Amino acid sequence: MEMDLLECGDGEDISYVVILVTAGNHEEAMKIARSLVEEERVACVNVIDGVASVFRWKGKLEEQSESLLIIKTRTVRLQDVIQRVKALHSYDVPEIIALPIIDGNPAYLQWIDEVT
Repeated sequence: MEMDLLECGDGEDISYVVILVTAGNHEEAMKIARSLVEEERVACVNVIDGVASVFRWKGKLEEQSESLLIIKTRTVRLQDVIQRVKALHSYDVPEIIALPIIDGNPAYLQWIDEVT
């Protein structure tokens, strides 16, 4: 599913997204975060360590401590970010979920535009 802009329920285009990605450890999360910011694909990445994940993988219940990346960028960069994360990530099927930013501090959103 590729799209340059998401559409809000009222017909307005969504220009910004938050992308959630989990990584197996802090080092991998930081490698992904640094690459995305250095390459100007995203404005900012927050890394939260120690996220407890419970999931089913290949028919087996798994529990794992992971790092969560909270990534902010423009919607037009979404597919580029997804492809780059997949290239950098160690998981066979990395979690990459994009959520629309429907509103925010105008100065912060302008900064996202400027740095991406």
